[in-house]
Amino acid sequence: MWRLGTGAFLDGLRVLDTGALVAALGIGAATTVLSAWRWCLVARGLGMRLTLKDATADYYQALFLNAALPGGILGDVGRAVRHGKDSGDLGRGVRAVVLERTAGMIVLLVVGAAVLVTVPSPVFDLLHANGARTAAVTAGIASAGVLVFLGMRRLRRGRSKAAGAARAGMSEIRAGLLSWRSGPGVLLASAAALAGHLATFLVAARAAGSVASLLELAPLLLLALLAMGLPINVGGWGPREGVMAWAFGAAGLSAAQGLTIAVAYGILAFVAAIPGAVVLVVRLVARRAEKPRTAPALTPAIAAAPASPLTLSPAIAAAHVPAMAPAPIIVPLPAARVLRAAVRVEARRPAYSGGVPA
Repeated sequence: MWRLGTGAFLDGLRVLDTGALVAALGIGAATTVLSAWRWCLVARGLGMRLTLKDATADYYQALFLNAALPGGILGDVGRAVRHGKDSGDLGRGVRAVVLERTAGMIVLLVVGAAVLVTVPSPVFDLLHANGARTAAVTAGIASAGVLVFLGMRRLRRGRSKAAGAARAGMSEIRAGLLSWRSGPGVLLASAAALAGHLATFLVAARAAGSVASLLELAPLLLLALLAMGLPINVGGWGPREGVMAWAFGAAGLSAAQGLTIAVAYGILAFVAAIPGAVVLVVRLVARRAEKPRTAPALTPAIAAAPASPLTLSPAIAAAHVPAMAPAPIIVPLPAARVLRAAVRVEARRPAYSGGVPA
């Protein structure tokens, strides 16, 4: 805002029309269903029950909360906890969401890296200008990955709790992401969802007046999607706008236009998540209706009546006052006779032995 002013932000609002909003809703619906299907595949691979209908509703609600709350992940935390509690296994429910989001991020990283290192872009130019540093960083990342893999293999052979957790984690990764039953579907859904996000970006770019080809825009849009994965945004805003402004400026395009495209995309993404607000409201209303109404406190009639039972009506006295026998007449006896009578009673009482008189 300091470098480009408020005009680029306001242009992101002005350039959108009804057609762009409808397109965002349609693309968002397809992307959400694909992501929910990916979640179903991962959850079922872990042995959990999750229908596509429930997954789609939960995913819509999570998207809305991610777009409305800071961090961009609180909605996913909510759906993980909800599914885990409903399934009776909170830990497995959380791990299913983590694996599902990890699958999408891995596909984004692989596709983004492949495009950024092969298609001319500002990142491509930076990588070639710093070839030695790029090679060193790449080698370091690869070495770290190999070390982590070897460490996990060695840890799995032990008998400690950490070894058991490592074995359980690897088995869940294989079952949820790498098995023949779920792996191809997870890969397909992740790639299709990524294509949907890029399509929404392209709608925003065309609405903002960009005439650049898809090949020119693809590296810049993928770079923005990678920046959106950083959990330091506020409702999805922040790194995306900064990266888009820098990338468009470095590519010889207008930095203000890049910022406008980022703002337009943010609005389109929020509009695509609006059905999640409907899901959230419906669930809150249903939850409030399901709560049992508190029964009114019943005040006994005797509490409102005078202290003396003689003033109560016969009906109330019969309902609330227990029947009492006439008070017996107690005649005091000498202490010696009372003692002898007590001794005689104790002498006649049978001894107790397991409930049978001895």
